[in-house]
Amino acid sequence: MILNYIWIALIFIAVLVGIIQFAFFGQVDIFNQILNSTFDSAKSGFEISIGLTGALSLWLGIMKIGEKGGVVQAFSRVVAPFFTRIFPEVPKGHPAFGSMFMNISANMLGLDNAATPMGLKAMQQLQELNPQKERATNAMIMFLVLNTSGLTLVPVSIMVYRAQLGAANPADVFLPILLATYFSTLAGLISVCIAQKINMFNKVIIGVIGGMTAIIGLLLWGASLLPQDKLTTYSTVFASVLLLTVIVVFIIAAMRQKINVYDAFIEGAKDGFKTAIGIIPYLIAILVAVGMFRASGAMDLLVNGLGALFALIGLNTDFVPALPTALMKPLSGSGARGLMVDAMTQYGADSFVGRLVSILQGATDTTFYILAVYFGYVGIKDSRYAVVCGLIADLAGIIAAILIAYLFFH
Repeated sequence: MILNYIWIALIFIAVLVGIIQFAFFGQVDIFNQILNSTFDSAKSGFEISIGLTGALSLWLGIMKIGEKGGVVQAFSRVVAPFFTRIFPEVPKGHPAFGSMFMNISANMLGLDNAATPMGLKAMQQLQELNPQKERATNAMIMFLVLNTSGLTLVPVSIMVYRAQLGAANPADVFLPILLATYFSTLAGLISVCIAQKINMFNKVIIGVIGGMTAIIGLLLWGASLLPQDKLTTYSTVFASVLLLTVIVVFIIAAMRQKINVYDAFIEGAKDGFKTAIGIIPYLIAILVAVGMFRASGAMDLLVNGLGALFALIGLNTDFVPALPTALMKPLSGSGARGLMVDAMTQYGADSFVGRLVSILQGATDTTFYILAVYFGYVGIKDSRYAVVCGLIADLAGIIAAILIAYLFFH
């Protein structure tokens, strides 16, 4: 329901701003720009969906091998003590636990192409438990908010962009991104726990959060020991080796169970094609609204207004040029990526703004994109408070990114 209102609001605001631009500033081409953005966005949505077909087919095929080989069920048992407390409605040992764990792990490693198929598989499994097929369950909301918070341990793609744009040390944002995304995830988790009345002081939950904090601390310590110019390379190798290990383990486990690995892969891959086709309408819908909002100049007006407000209350406004990336990220990952690259090109990859947009890009994920695609895939129309909790995580990540950037680079 909230997505419906936001979608309508983005379109109406875009048209209203377009009318203002035409009537008061004489921008005669503004309506053509807004209209053209709808066609461009629709084309992008289709191309993204079709582009996902290969990755979806590959990873749903791999997941099917892991499922038949018993590995996904084994992952379910490993994460059960923690997941049964934050997903109390999901029965113990349910395969959704394994799929959710695999999705979250892939996101943490920055492996978006692998994470999406696993996440859609998890949503499908959660929908099988849903007594009200058009209304989001508590488990779905918790899962997607953890997704939108964007916990990332290895921001490989961001470091690669920084290297391409001439950063002296592309990996200097590694630690700030890790800290910002951790605060975002923690805020998302806490907000959903409060909404669902989950006891945050349970010893298992406290233990896992403490353990995660310790792991992040160890990763930061290990990263500090590596040569800075090699950190991007080592991070990429680590993520790739880990992913290949998962594939090999899945295949070996299936072979031990005397499963026909090839047939299992084909079975899962067929689902990948159906999934890619199924998400096209939902992806086009959200991208068209975002494209119109941006083409109308509404995004620029919002950023300029915030800049004037921050200056009025006496805050340092050096971060304002990075706000377009922050505001675009919940709406469109590709849009935010383009704005990040544009900012680094304009101000320099090693400037304060260049580093800040990199941190903002890695701090959170695309809330509206994720909710539209994942909920749309399983036919959910009432998202309840998922958007609110997702935006709380986004806001925490943005604030943390700005403060951390000032701490490290200003």
